[in-house]
Amino acid sequence: MELVAGCYEQQWTLVADFTHHAHTASLSAVAVNSRFVVTGSKDETIHIYDMKKKIEHGALVHHSGTITCLKFYGNRHLISGAEDGLICIWDAKKWECLKSIKAHKGQVTFLSIHPSGKLALSVGTDKTLRTWNLVEGRSAFIKNIKQNAHIVEWSPRGEQYVVIIQNKIDIYQLDTASISGTITNEKRISSVKFLSESVLAVAGDEEVIRFFDCDSLVCLCEFKAHENRVKDMFSFEIPEHHVIVSASSDGFIKMWKLKQDKKVPPSLLCEINTNARLTCLGVWLDKVADMKESLPPAAEPSPVSKEQSKIGKKEPGDTVHKEEKRSKPNTKKRGLTGDSKKATKESGLISTKKRKMVEMLEKKRKKKKIKTMQ
Repeated sequence: MELVAGCYEQQWTLVADFTHHAHTASLSAVAVNSRFVVTGSKDETIHIYDMKKKIEHGALVHHSGTITCLKFYGNRHLISGAEDGLICIWDAKKWECLKSIKAHKGQVTFLSIHPSGKLALSVGTDKTLRTWNLVEGRSAFIKNIKQNAHIVEWSPRGEQYVVIIQNKIDIYQLDTASISGTITNEKRISSVKFLSESVLAVAGDEEVIRFFDCDSLVCLCEFKAHENRVKDMFSFEIPEHHVIVSASSDGFIKMWKLKQDKKVPPSLLCEINTNARLTCLGVWLDKVADMKESLPPAAEPSPVSKEQSKIGKKEPGDTVHKEEKRSKPNTKKRGLTGDSKKATKESGLISTKKRKMVEMLEKKRKKKKIKTMQ
């Protein structure tokens, strides 16, 4: 697979200025901070790219199974989830695994970090929505949602969040931890992005993108974005522009300028045909200072402590969960800002040369096994 990073100029043209053949299988997740791009794949590895130097920085090996989600919080921490049911918290400076938690009985399908950095939500194939206390690195609450959700997303201010199940969007309020409304899309949803605290962009297994109002639950507008299904979206703001970027199975990446009135469809700024079957999307903005340097220390009082207690409000079928069992050998209780130690001897950053050698040996081992079976 190729990682294609584009940059924008005054003419709004997309230029592929860094392309790298890295993973041995298709990409499944991507995340970006002010310096690094990380990619997850079905080959069970996470690869790191230094966008300042335009080089591959190394690879992280800890998960078994497809990497399903990657999220940065500022420049200091990366959180990953995978089919093995684990959520791993990584030090994005030393690239060491700080904590590995058995998060779901099935696969972890998606996770989202609260804007404060003190809470996270995850969904998995065990039909649960789980709230995580990131200050203490433990599970805070488990809600049985009776279906397998595949996306969860906090709003920009963290006052509400959405849980996606197939083509249904359940909107939860943080202060009550209950559903305030439900939006139904025409097709299965593949990506959602909050454009504001109340406006949600929705894309799925179709050519159109829709903007919904989370308060009135009405569709504000819809527009044909691609010739095939939209796989992922990303939005960002720069002076005088609020931009949404879309990637599709048709191979096109498109950039759209959002209007102030979200009832008016956005205008196309530029597009590029990558000639690839795109699966995920991230946007790296050069020379952007990221003020969120690290997750808040455990000693600080949490500004969302009241809301967190309300998230933990017990309802029929819900479970208050004190702490999940962690993967060995993380036996000591530590916050995310505690001592940085590798979760296992085999997890952590490995060099590109070492990774390629391991991949070559693995291929030889598989070929030998096939010959033996014959």
